[in-house]
Amino acid sequence: MTRDALPNNSNLNSLIQSKREQYVAVLRELLSKSAEGEEALQDEIAGHFRRLGCQVETISSAPNRFSLASDFAQPGDVAEADRLSVVAVQPGAGDGRSLFVFAHPEGEPVADTDAWQHDPFAGTVENGRMYGWAIADDLSGVVAMICAHDAIRSAGLELSGQVTYASTVSKRRAQGIYAVLEKGYHADAALYLHPAESGEGLGDIKSRASGLLRFRITIRGRLPDTSEPTHTPFSHLSINPIDKAWIVYRAITALDEQRAQRIHHPAYDEIGRSTNLHITHIEAGDANRAGRVSATAIMTGAIAFPPNEALADVQRELEATLRQVSDSDPWLKQHPAQLDWLQGISGVEISEESPIYQSVAAAIHDVTGIAPKVQSLHAASEIRTPILFSGIPTLGFGPLSGGNTQSGGTDEWVSVDDFINVVEVLAKVIVDWCS
Repeated sequence: MTRDALPNNSNLNSLIQSKREQYVAVLRELLSKSAEGEEALQDEIAGHFRRLGCQVETISSAPNRFSLASDFAQPGDVAEADRLSVVAVQPGAGDGRSLFVFAHPEGEPVADTDAWQHDPFAGTVENGRMYGWAIADDLSGVVAMICAHDAIRSAGLELSGQVTYASTVSKRRAQGIYAVLEKGYHADAALYLHPAESGEGLGDIKSRASGLLRFRITIRGRLPDTSEPTHTPFSHLSINPIDKAWIVYRAITALDEQRAQRIHHPAYDEIGRSTNLHITHIEAGDANRAGRVSATAIMTGAIAFPPNEALADVQRELEATLRQVSDSDPWLKQHPAQLDWLQGISGVEISEESPIYQSVAAAIHDVTGIAPKVQSLHAASEIRTPILFSGIPTLGFGPLSGGNTQSGGTDEWVSVDDFINVVEVLAKVIVDWCS
């Protein structure tokens, strides 16, 4: 069945608008359910998909279990219990293209909401915004899947290709999307229903994500040979690690500038740089004991790099810089700075010429009148997981939103109008892609 042979596709808009209040009520209902915790929320989500005729499976998996071949992360300090993801499948009636659609719910734990002006679980709507805990990040995406499938079903549209929906736990390194893909779920393309953090709503499509490396550098010093509680009279007999940290810091900032001149990706021209390396925290000594020299200085930082640069190549550059700076200093030559990689995440990108990008962009333009653009400035987006884990071309989009709790905001919200737009965009993409 071709796109031109879908006479009912034009009815999706009016059908979804007629069900607007019903879909907003589902969003409010599941927001309220999330107050009971993640498992209760996932159970309710599974129930919605079962009532819509989908084949539903729940997948239990342990956090911190998975990693991609190029990626890594230090294990969490605290072992956490298994987490539950929900997969709902609507088999196709023929051999059309298949689609994998996913988003993540957030049930617990709830951060401090004392500063909120709205009840985080009431689904209050003011000035066109619904407020709620994790509603933008990312409950609205889960609910959009439910509502889009309901709209397609209500319109009586038969899909040739299979659609797989997944409500995958994410925060606190739950890695639900990995567990689902490991079970063998696959598709010709995937959509991540998460709004871009840019604040542009459907004006942005996530088709690119920077890579990210996090690291820690430990520099040892030497305490003065004294039993006196105050080191200041003897400080000339010590090696202050802060002095050596300053040498290392300057070498790192020089590397950052070198990389900025050498590494280029045209997608990042709008902000003037394709890569950044910065130190974000330095720790040494005790602020309450100013007379004592510290034994160590510790710096932590991160590197963002474009998707056309390999993670391992970036690592080698920082490692080489630390070797060079250590060789240039007598103390550091004997006591080299210790580099620990804390996390490594590869970058990804999907061409704007790809069929799935064209389908999504056309649907957004059809629904909103906006010609969307690529959002390139988000690092470590979840679009990367199906691409790197299973080779599935993946895009992300979502409604206009703000106040994200995970970014330090309060009174998290989504635009009700744009939430409904996302439902319609998703339904149109599914019908276009899978028919």
